[in-house]
Amino acid sequence: MDCFTPEQRSKVMRAIRSTNTKAEVRLAKALWHLGYRYRKNNRKVFGTPDLTFKKLKIAIFVDSEFFHGKDWETQKDRIKSNIEYWHKKIARNIQRDIEVNNYLESHNWKVIRFWSREIEKKLEDCIAVIQEEIALLQK
Repeated sequence: MDCFTPEQRSKVMRAIRSTNTKAEVRLAKALWHLGYRYRKNNRKVFGTPDLTFKKLKIAIFVDSEFFHGKDWETQKDRIKSNIEYWHKKIARNIQRDIEVNNYLESHNWKVIRFWSREIEKKLEDCIAVIQEEIALLQK
């Protein structure tokens, strides 16, 4: 059972951001301060990656654990209300992520995906992954 009224739940859900989340902003600022220049939410690239390095063909996505289904098989039982809707929605998000990855990779893009908690807890490791990829593609 939901602990909020439908109006309260609606307000909570409206407040969830799809762009410029804390994790995205944190990663973007760290890269900017290191001198890397990128595009944010570039709609010209399939899947609208959170960050793109277009010349190097690198697409970076920052995915939230809930909406993109991290550990989905074990976590889906935690949903207690509107189960059918959420299971369908998150399964479709997972499928869409796979489709976006396949499309970009088939067009010679390097796709890098991070969970938002990875950026929160291991920002330096995430930046190292990006720097390694940039170094490889600049050769």
